[in-house]
Amino acid sequence: MPKFAPEALNDLATRALRRAGASEAMATATAQALVDADCQGLASHGVSRVPQYATHLANGRADGQAVARIVKARGGAVLVDAGCGLAFPACALAVTEAIGRAREYGVAFTGVTNSHHFGVAAYHLGPVAQAGMVGLAFGNSPAAMPAAGGGRPIFGTNPIAAVFPRREGLPLTIDLSLSEVARGKVMVAAKEGRAIPTGWALDRTGAPTTDPNAALEGSMLPMGGAKGAMLALIVELLVTALTGAAMGFEASSFFVDEGNRPRIGQAFLVVDPDALAGRDVYLDRIETLIAEMTKEPGVRLPGARRDALSRRARTEGIEVPQALADKLRSLAG
Repeated sequence: MPKFAPEALNDLATRALRRAGASEAMATATAQALVDADCQGLASHGVSRVPQYATHLANGRADGQAVARIVKARGGAVLVDAGCGLAFPACALAVTEAIGRAREYGVAFTGVTNSHHFGVAAYHLGPVAQAGMVGLAFGNSPAAMPAAGGGRPIFGTNPIAAVFPRREGLPLTIDLSLSEVARGKVMVAAKEGRAIPTGWALDRTGAPTTDPNAALEGSMLPMGGAKGAMLALIVELLVTALTGAAMGFEASSFFVDEGNRPRIGQAFLVVDPDALAGRDVYLDRIETLIAEMTKEPGVRLPGARRDALSRRARTEGIEVPQALADKLRSLAG
């Protein structure tokens, strides 16, 4: 597989998105987020998304000239309209607003409406950690999971991320989707002709399946059964009922070229530790917990593996499958 320096891959992705119709600002913000995902070993959310995004821009499923804007604000609450563009500029605006308002009010909640796929949820919380604040990120996506007791997709895999800065060392960064496994694992199994374990997915009739192709036509099962489905419901409501965004079952799949504008939602909650017990107490408490956790040699702090992969990628480069590299070059012209 060809290997790219992150800067070169970023340039290629930016040019491909611009040629597909994205503004300079939108293409730059999007490419940066995708390459960061590749650096962390998260290829399913990396530049492999560029052809999908480019098709959505070309087909009108995303507006490449949209400019994210604040449409409502009161105290620590802000609503950002992504204008049906790619999500990254709108999320950046929402996070910036949340940090500023959390400094003023102690806590802030910013929602994003009329949005698109927002990539790795934890990516957006980097500035929150740099500001010394605690952050949570939520997002919905096109329907892929059933409600508790159901058999047809209603919720997306609805990721949750959190970041907790430390006095020294890397912040604790937690990022998970609420399906039993990532949909990307089922897609890989389908490409390789392998069966998937029972408990991962249902077919289109709502019956358990080990056939990955039937699973892709059906629905993913939530992690933890009904508990995971309830968490997905919480995320769905946080990012739609409060923002006016589309629910998962109202949005066409990201994995089809034709379809509606997803208009899904994201939300960010930022808390300034100084507004509560105080920064020193917060930092002491988090280090006390980490010290207890790491007394056992097998414990790995969340975010550490991704950071190690990122540092290596930035010195050794990022491997990209030949077919994808060729596609990116073609899209970039």
